[in-house]
Amino acid sequence: MTDLTSFETLRVDQRGAVVWIALDRPERYHAFDKVMCDELSGLWRSLRTDDSVRSVVLTATGDKAFCTGIDRDFVPAEGGATYEFSPYTYDDPGQLLGPKANEFWKPVVCAVNGMACGGAFYLLGEVDIMIAAEHATFFDPHVTYSMPAVYEPLLMLHRGMPFGEILRMTLLGNHERLSAARALEIGLVSEVCPSDELEERAAWLAEAIASAPPGAIQASLRTLWAGRELSRKQALDLGNTFLQLGMTEQAMAEGQETFQQGRIEPRIR
Repeated sequence: MTDLTSFETLRVDQRGAVVWIALDRPERYHAFDKVMCDELSGLWRSLRTDDSVRSVVLTATGDKAFCTGIDRDFVPAEGGATYEFSPYTYDDPGQLLGPKANEFWKPVVCAVNGMACGGAFYLLGEVDIMIAAEHATFFDPHVTYSMPAVYEPLLMLHRGMPFGEILRMTLLGNHERLSAARALEIGLVSEVCPSDELEERAAWLAEAIASAPPGAIQASLRTLWAGRELSRKQALDLGNTFLQLGMTEQAMAEGQETFQQGRIEPRIR
């Protein structure tokens, strides 16, 4: 099993087949620095091959913020150390924060429990199911602080956030915040709940997903993410490959056994 104890910026624990990852820099509203970038990237990669892990819940400690992007102390001030900007190469500080950037293909449920802004979208753009507490807000302050908003809105565009909403959020910067209720209306999140119910809702989702055979889950997940970037014909052709990878005689036998055990009582959302 993966060592889940040696982190400076994260709180991590495993509950059955579900690993809970909480960003843990509350004094900085969970803004990411180099340590958090390295720790998250390393954790996603270590969990890829841990067969005891079938799904992940990503959240943050406390209820003021989920993530407020890059720590401003991580950004060089005028006269200090500078980045070397090049039209040919650029190492973005947050490019390896998210699960998909680290080739992690187990389902990630994200529970947003406060402000989510700027570089938080590196994470939100790569999770699979997003739910939010009623007081959660979403915004992108880049342009307010003389920084182009590029990677974050592009990630959300490919995740399916409506184009007009991305444009509005991007261009207004700090002047407007998207409420949890509006995020639900536009499909950015799939559920909104009171803050004190967020953990229970996230746990139910992750545990329900983890109860299914991992081969079927991961093949389905990869098919859908790949399908977003391909034509209909390409997606269907690729789907056949993932279908064969995720379908085995043993899996079919397990599925038949599950069917014979009786009906699962579903929640109605």
